Amino acid sequence: MSPTFQAVLWMGGSVVSFTAMAVAGRAVSLDLDTFEIMFYRSVIGFIVVVTLLVLTGTRGQVTHRRLGLHTLRNLSHFTGQNLWFYAVATIPLAQVFALEFTSPLWVILISPLVLGERITATRAFAAAIGFIGILVVARPSPETLSPGLFAAAGAAMGFAGSAVFTRRLTRTETTVCILFWLTLMQAAFGLICAGFDGDIALPSPQSWPFVAVIALAGLIAHFCLTTALRLAPATVVIPIDFTRLPIAALLGIALYREPLDPYVFLGAAIIFGANYVNILKETRNPSRASTQ
Repeated sequence: MSPTFQAVLWMGGSVVSFTAMAVAGRAVSLDLDTFEIMFYRSVIGFIVVVTLLVLTGTRGQVTHRRLGLHTLRNLSHFTGQNLWFYAVATIPLAQVFALEFTSPLWVILISPLVLGERITATRAFAAAIGFIGILVVARPSPETLSPGLFAAAGAAMGFAGSAVFTRRLTRTETTVCILFWLTLMQAAFGLICAGFDGDIALPSPQSWPFVAVIALAGLIAHFCLTTALRLAPATVVIPIDFTRLPIAALLGIALYREPLDPYVFLGAAIIFGANYVNILKETRNPSRASTQ
């Protein structure tokens, strides 16, 4: 089996996991608020990560030398993930995923501040075209703008910040170290935010399976995505990730009777094009990309 075909299969696992996470998030949204979802998800994730650390003998890879950077990374991800769960519960799934795909474009804008990378003409062009795609998806007007729409856009920015800080952490830290602090810190953030009003709801018996799906699907999705990127170039992997959009649209129709909005697909296509142009340019100039 070729590495490319293996990457396609791994990306299939990522797409299924991310989609399952969205459906499960909507299912528990009436039972738990976003902070409670994040708390229970992170606790389960922490147990899984610690178990894997013990079984694989990699506990020594967990260090505390970059706690400040871990904190920034996890605050960004925690904010983005909370906004994402809110968006999943309040606007069509296809719209959430379309706006989530703008995250790489926000990375272009944030990277110069955190990583010292400069914005090339191609990156600036991709960001500008991607912004047009956002306008097509959102079609801003008093009738179309909603808190859920702003939450989805904010989630993409939060994920972008998390990606940039993660890239910086990978210069010195291992994946298991990053995952350890991810689950531990976000469990603490979730506990503080969920308990701020003195009332942390327990999931109902019907909600526990969905909470488990959210926790496990998140870990599996990122593992599948990382593995796929190791097996094949981003030019192969990223287009497969965009299949989440039609799948989300079909699930929205089947499960929630959401309308099929052609503007969401048009805007997503523009966003995809902007991302893909940037990926092609970067992969054709690897030596230049690595020094910027």
